[in-house]
Amino acid sequence: MKIQERMAIARQMAVELPVAERISNFDEIVAGYPIDTAILEANRCLQCKKPSCRDGCPIHNDIPGFIAFLRDGEFEKAYWKIRETSSMPAVCSRVCPHEFQCEGACVRGKGKGQAVAIGMLERFVVDWMVSQNKNMFTPCALPIQKKVAIVGSGPAGMSVAYYLSHKGVACTVYESLSEFGGMLTVGIPAFRLPRDIIRAEFDALKSCGVTICNGVTIGKDKSLFDLKNEGFDAVFLGVGAHASRKLGLDNEESTNGVMHGVDYLRRINLGEKIDLGNKVVVVGGGNVAIDVARTALRFGSTDVFILYRRTRDEMPASQAEIHHLEEEGVRIEFLAAPVKILADNNRLVGVECVRMELGEPDSSGRRRPVVQESSNFVIKADSIIPAISQNVDHSADRGLEFNLTKWGTYETDPLTLQTSVDWIFAGGDDVLGPQTVAKAVYQGKVAAESIERFLHGQDLMTDRHFLCKLPE
Repeated sequence: MKIQERMAIARQMAVELPVAERISNFDEIVAGYPIDTAILEANRCLQCKKPSCRDGCPIHNDIPGFIAFLRDGEFEKAYWKIRETSSMPAVCSRVCPHEFQCEGACVRGKGKGQAVAIGMLERFVVDWMVSQNKNMFTPCALPIQKKVAIVGSGPAGMSVAYYLSHKGVACTVYESLSEFGGMLTVGIPAFRLPRDIIRAEFDALKSCGVTICNGVTIGKDKSLFDLKNEGFDAVFLGVGAHASRKLGLDNEESTNGVMHGVDYLRRINLGEKIDLGNKVVVVGGGNVAIDVARTALRFGSTDVFILYRRTRDEMPASQAEIHHLEEEGVRIEFLAAPVKILADNNRLVGVECVRMELGEPDSSGRRRPVVQESSNFVIKADSIIPAISQNVDHSADRGLEFNLTKWGTYETDPLTLQTSVDWIFAGGDDVLGPQTVAKAVYQGKVAAESIERFLHGQDLMTDRHFLCKLPE
């Protein structure tokens, strides 16, 4: 097929559940491609000699390579091409913000064009392997009499366990919650990431002898020193960023009807029933805010809207998620921010807000929101849920002194992810701050190689395969 013919093919759209049906349940909204559609979409790929899509992928998947196999009908080869670099393709294909990563770098998406649907093609390959009952496990190495403790079962910890267990290292994952998966399970709703996908990833780990201990909180039930004394040769900290960042308003912590985003999602995803009332105000512009609003709808709140202090152009949430949100009837109030919690008998009755305007860019590159004088207004509400970011909870490192960054994340060697305590490594959100699954997966891969070298007394920098990039 000539380039002109490929350019003439329009991006193939996925089938989605109707709005009226999906807001009443947590079924996956977006259906995968059928075979003919996947092959047609794969034929849109130009197979660039210098694939910018691969550079845009935090894991550096060989995207043209797997797409070439896919369009030739070699679906199993396409899967194993992805697995050369990715430990979690079923998850990443569903929840990565592709428009900011691989698809954002695709040459077909430049200007007014539409990028190749890389995420949907990756998902098709994985789903096809499952539907055909194909072997998706890779051989595990013989034990080498070394063992590593992994604190946290999120994507970074899962990746470390995957790579080390395939090198013969005995891995034990400690998860403080009753469910495994970290933010994958308690921070992402099932309509975006079905729970059987997460379970499949853990089944793969268990097949290589990884031990998973739920309900064990490091820093409370046992310390990092306890792990060392139990014979663990190294520890990986993948505790994520689960501590909600507060708005800093009076009575924020004590008023009934105020709940923070990741706390709400965690409680809901662990099976708790929470009545937010009919009118719910969500504060924030990221995926957590979007997930909170859409979850509240599904639990019966009828009037849910979002306050965001910048404009749509600055929203960090995935465009697909914003689109779904608005389809489902959630309104976004742009250029507005809360300044006061209004309560009656310690129960939220409303929120006082101010209008904002955009000034000069701040350190994030986005224009800084500035308060418009005398622009105060009041919104009546039953609940307000701030979802403005998360911090790292340092309960796990009690008893040890770690070097931390000014943001409260672990300070690590920027290339190897070794912390200031030489037998402890860290990666994912507790190093990066709240970031994407793919970035956590890649850091898990880097940390696993560093840990393997540490276990064997090797230099952490010599002849490596993977390194984190230096901070820009």
